[in-house]
Amino acid sequence: MTASTPDRSATAVLSARLWDAVQERDEYAAVEVVLPAVDAGLDSESALLDVIAPVQAKVGVEWAANRIGVAQEHAATAINDRVIAAVAHHTASPREPWRGRITVACVDGEWHALPARLLAETLRLRGWHVDFLGAQVPVPHLIDHLHRTGPDALALSSSIPTRLPTAHATIIASQAAGVPVMAGGAAFGPGGRYADRLGADGWAPDARAAVGRLEEIVAGPFAPVPARQPLDDLPHLADQEYTRVTRDAHRLVSVILAALPERFPPMARYNDRQRQHTAEDIAHIIEFLGVALYVNDSGLFSRFMAWTGDILMARGVPAYSVALALDLLAEQLTDLPRAVGLLRDGRAALEGIATARPGASA
Repeated sequence: MTASTPDRSATAVLSARLWDAVQERDEYAAVEVVLPAVDAGLDSESALLDVIAPVQAKVGVEWAANRIGVAQEHAATAINDRVIAAVAHHTASPREPWRGRITVACVDGEWHALPARLLAETLRLRGWHVDFLGAQVPVPHLIDHLHRTGPDALALSSSIPTRLPTAHATIIASQAAGVPVMAGGAAFGPGGRYADRLGADGWAPDARAAVGRLEEIVAGPFAPVPARQPLDDLPHLADQEYTRVTRDAHRLVSVILAALPERFPPMARYNDRQRQHTAEDIAHIIEFLGVALYVNDSGLFSRFMAWTGDILMARGVPAYSVALALDLLAEQLTDLPRAVGLLRDGRAALEGIATARPGASA
């Protein structure tokens, strides 16, 4: 079997077995699922992208549904990372000549490094020299690395949209250093809309597509010069709404946390841990509101609110309480029309989630 035509039924069976090993937190059993299959003819790229990657995706789904906890999610991710390493070291890869050099890194503040790791190992299998820098790479250190190593491209990964302003700064700095940027990860939105908005040279929805796009950027007969972004690439930021919301975030959390029990009486019975979780949820809402203002996209905030409603209701927290927090936030931001519009759309998204779930209310 080849990387381009994997046997889907066979890889699905392997993924199911790997999931069982991950659930048991048995690293050795997990490795023993994958390596013998590679020895038996499974393409290493397919082992990475058609066996391990779906298991990691399931880890996220199970956490969101409250069927596994944070510790289990971390353990599962660590095991998957070790299985990736086992496949990488088990597979002979060329040393010279390389097809070119690619730096793969996560945006500063992004801790979810496994998708970037999958891309890095796939690129190595395809014959590229890869500098994998891992999670949360500070922009100045990343740019210093680019200047010192001179890669053909930077593959920049982020799964969390709140990192988009930092991703924007990274893209600009990388291009200024003469290195084109390939963006990937859920943070960049459906169809990579934010990658385009922030001036990235390319975007892809998954590792296979990313490798192909990088090959076009780097090895094509007319490889493009890195884009140069105009100074007014995000002209909507001139209204200062993004700046004001992010600057006042701590105050807004305090005000809403103090006012919420009056409108949502059950909160008066919350213990310290529940109040801390509520404060964190409010802070996340404000953070996502800020980044939606940054990219000027209501859909970003609405999708986050729908996801939040699902997550909280899976944990027994009514969507109605979140809607009340949005109302309080809107009352604090009445002179920011874009922000108020985003909050209105976010509340509608919550109502849609509640309607779709019998017995829930928003």
